[in-house]
Amino acid sequence: MTTDIATRELREPIDVVEYLYRRLYEVGVRSVHGLPGDYNLVALDSLPKCGLKWVGNCNELNAGYAADGYARVNGISALITTFGVGELSALNAIAGAYSEFVPIVHIVGQPSTKSQRDGMLLHHTLGNGDFNVFANMSAGISCAMAKLNDPHEAPTLIDNAIRECWIRSRPVYITLPTDVAVKKVEGARLKTPLDLSFPPNDPEREDYVVDVVLKYLHAAKNPVILVDACAIRHRVLDEVHDFVVASGLPTFVAPMGKGAVDESHENYGGVYAGDGSNAGVREQVESSDLILSIGAIKSDFNTAGFTYRIGQLNTIDFHSNYVRVRYSEYPNTNMKGVLRKIIQKMNKLTPSPSPSVSNQLPDSEKDSSEEKITHSWLWPSVGQWLKPNDVVITETGTANFGIWETRFPKGVTAISQVLWGSIGYSVGSCQGAALAAKELGNHRTILFVGDGSFQLTAQEVSTMIKHKLNPIIFVICNEGYEIERHIHGWSADYNEIQPWSFKDIPVTYGATEEEYKGYQVKTREELTALFADETFSSAPCLQLVELHMPRGDAPLALKMTATAAASRNKE
Repeated sequence: MTTDIATRELREPIDVVEYLYRRLYEVGVRSVHGLPGDYNLVALDSLPKCGLKWVGNCNELNAGYAADGYARVNGISALITTFGVGELSALNAIAGAYSEFVPIVHIVGQPSTKSQRDGMLLHHTLGNGDFNVFANMSAGISCAMAKLNDPHEAPTLIDNAIRECWIRSRPVYITLPTDVAVKKVEGARLKTPLDLSFPPNDPEREDYVVDVVLKYLHAAKNPVILVDACAIRHRVLDEVHDFVVASGLPTFVAPMGKGAVDESHENYGGVYAGDGSNAGVREQVESSDLILSIGAIKSDFNTAGFTYRIGQLNTIDFHSNYVRVRYSEYPNTNMKGVLRKIIQKMNKLTPSPSPSVSNQLPDSEKDSSEEKITHSWLWPSVGQWLKPNDVVITETGTANFGIWETRFPKGVTAISQVLWGSIGYSVGSCQGAALAAKELGNHRTILFVGDGSFQLTAQEVSTMIKHKLNPIIFVICNEGYEIERHIHGWSADYNEIQPWSFKDIPVTYGATEEEYKGYQVKTREELTALFADETFSSAPCLQLVELHMPRGDAPLALKMTATAAASRNKE
């Protein structure tokens, strides 16, 4: 094969696709989710030599969900689909990642640049010669676009896209035409690591904001800390932890912020979600004269139907790109540097005591003779069973709201999709999360998913088996879409599902006796015994538990939020 003049001038020639993969490896990606298609097949050949493992999912939507779960545990992920038919199938998952600030590098294999220039009537197109239409669809749910049509520009575009994905914690979209994938670029650039540091705040502005915050903090009589999802997404958990410890202030989390703080710490006071808050939390937070709100996302499900009663006059908001002190906003000020300086300059505080939060059963359940498993009994019991460093995934629905009633051990990672709320998300996410957890040390991965939700994305159990992952999956069997029933259609047939034999599904997907164990649990006694089983709890293999619960039962917070949603839908 002849070498062109431009290639001969390169010190260390490397294929565009290999350059891309080595940058992904550099930022921590070890496994790549997606599906093969004829426009990405050549690109997939280069994965092994770059140290990357191909996952190979059952469909692109599931692959997107899995990439989302992988990123929430690993810090960033990659997804490869093919042009048109593949990428469009993944859009729902990518939109969810954009909504919830999850960094996914979405790589789309495209037809060659010549085919695109000539407007050829190719398969997977709309037949109108427009090869930009699908990229345009992704533009609104990507924080950066990198169209690799010119190999000379490719390294710069790749570096910028991955950096934006990391810094802004949102998906980016990279096109990879079949001919460009194997064009040569300068590999010597890889010797210079990507700069993934947050842009520093202007020092004078930062010092001023810190002084303003400290003025109100030191004047407050009963301040509290409230931590939400963007503290996780924008990588300020070290600062949050140090602030909580140094200040001694009562610390609460919003539902999307579960797992953002060490819930075993004495400062931890529980979940604040307006009327859906843990016992005693709403009263303390709403009576506080200063709320230090870190990374808030004040969506309907995250606030139990907008039942927050927090006035802006008593709030300081910390975000990735601004700080708001009462009604004064300071743009272009990242919370990371501000929080670190507050910790350094803060005087000793005299905090109020935090509410007592435990995994004890509520009084109504302690002496109950009820044999059925109810939500008010289940979630404190789950809290007693969880271990430090578990990864806990909860599906939109009863599980998502029920997990508010647990106090996590130290180091638990909580994954849920409270804002986007795409039904079935959690099964794909569990596959990605379990794979990332395995790569990082095999932390125990646990999924709680409803029977209706499980039916949407059950195929990813097959992917779990293929990669010898060992999550514990609890399928809550309550005969349909319980959250929808509480919003509308209590007895409507559209909220019904066809009953499955859930515990037999992994066997259908080819799991052997060594790879899988299935259980069916219908009473409290049976579940208590299962939790006490050391072999089960050690997660030696993939395990699926049919967890039968009464139809119509739901966590109180879900009932309240559903009522609020139903009212808004009528407005």
